[in-house]
Amino acid sequence: MANINWSKISTVLIDMDGTILDLHFDNHFWLEHLPLRYSEKMSISLDAAKAKLKTDYLAVVGTIKWYCLDYWSEQTQMPIQELKREIKHLIQLRSDAKDFLLALKANGKDVVLVTNAHPEALSLKIERTQLDQYFDTLYSTHEFGITKESQLLWQRLQAKHGFDCSKTLFIDDSVEILKSAQQYGIKYLLAIANPDSKKSASVITDFPAITNYQALTNALTEKTSS
Repeated sequence: MANINWSKISTVLIDMDGTILDLHFDNHFWLEHLPLRYSEKMSISLDAAKAKLKTDYLAVVGTIKWYCLDYWSEQTQMPIQELKREIKHLIQLRSDAKDFLLALKANGKDVVLVTNAHPEALSLKIERTQLDQYFDTLYSTHEFGITKESQLLWQRLQAKHGFDCSKTLFIDDSVEILKSAQQYGIKYLLAIANPDSKKSASVITDFPAITNYQALTNALTEKTSS
């Protein structure tokens, strides 16, 4: 369990998919829905479609291409954003996220979304959840041309936003991305162990990890009322 001294934190950088939104939508889209539509288009079996796409995914995972809807539209010759809309009802906030975000703002924290998601993917998720109302600033790493896995992203983000690493908390569901932030010097790091509501929680030992924001929300609320 994370024990955070909120008085020492001024900026909270927060990932989107799996951290504020349920990752079930993304997992279902890339692992089930797109392979289904691809199998129909290519007149191949679903298993063959999954195998082909898995190979394509692994070739670019962690790079800007992996998160780029334009790249996947070109690779598959399919309208990725339109296909996402077919299952947009699955896009939803984590059940514990709203109260946590409101508590952060009530405590005067600078609440910043930092997502590797493509701007069009971010736009669709804002349309479905209105998550933008809970943040002071929203960044897609596509505007910096590099992902959170890279040190260059953190350099460019800090140059633009001006956060103090020693007073910043970063929350993400990816251990690799948290390691990247740690390498850059961000002092406070927190992992989300259960990004997908349909899957069991992961065991994370590299960083403090939670499966629910409730305890953090309670601590912030107590701080506000005291």
